[in-house]
Amino acid sequence: MRVNLRALTSWVGIARLFAIVLSCVAFSLVASTEDFQGAYGTWCMFTWCFCFAVTVLIVLLELLELYPRLPLSWDDFTSAFSMLAALMIFTTSVVFPSTFISSPCSSDKCVRQAAATAISCLCFLAYALEVGLTRAKPGDISSFLSTVPGLLKVFEAYVACLIFSLLEDVSSKPGLQWCVAVYAICFVITFLIIIFTIGRCLAYMPFPLEKMLVGYNALALVMYLTATVLWPLYSFKNVSRPNPCNANCWWNKRLGVTFLTIFNLLAYLVDLVYSTKMVFVTVPT
Repeated sequence: MRVNLRALTSWVGIARLFAIVLSCVAFSLVASTEDFQGAYGTWCMFTWCFCFAVTVLIVLLELLELYPRLPLSWDDFTSAFSMLAALMIFTTSVVFPSTFISSPCSSDKCVRQAAATAISCLCFLAYALEVGLTRAKPGDISSFLSTVPGLLKVFEAYVACLIFSLLEDVSSKPGLQWCVAVYAICFVITFLIIIFTIGRCLAYMPFPLEKMLVGYNALALVMYLTATVLWPLYSFKNVSRPNPCNANCWWNKRLGVTFLTIFNLLAYLVDLVYSTKMVFVTVPT
């Protein structure tokens, strides 16, 4: 069995090794405090464990050169995962301290939680560095998910997942129901694009894929534009913020959905611009 040491010595390999060590340390520090109960604590621990395990698997497969045997596009898979891991670790680095670290921070447990937060931030930088190192150069579309539109697809799907985690009862207002339909439809299509790209299935589509993606991005942009208007209109019309309003308050969650909707609107806008440029603008050689 051949061993590819470049999987460890290249800049991408070094970034992955840092991510492995940092995610493991962050997980271990929080586990030692025995204070990670609840949905937010479970999410943070899952994020560190998931990113650690998958990154170890990626490094081993590249080290032993086993990845060519897998029935998937390896470059697309690693690009999508590094982007997803960066987003997950970033979210965790914000959620964990805001949920579990109290002020003033003087106890030993609090110090370990603060250290875990700092290490988690460094872990995010490691994954962000990997995204930057593996991103396709202008004009290179051999690996779609390493291009700007491909990375934006991962971002759009992840933001939609965050929106779903904040949704509560919206059955009483048709405007909110439409917004949920927008989030769901766009998420499903975007997720399928990612899966089909990794599984090398897009080549079998009976229509011009690149132009289809441009059309979908335009449609998703219009749908998110309506959600950007309707969600705050139906969520906050004739209602005021409850007092007190903690992290689980419905008002805060709906405000979070509002901002996430705007983020995805901007993502689809940039996605449309880049994908249109890739399809219709000819780069002189």
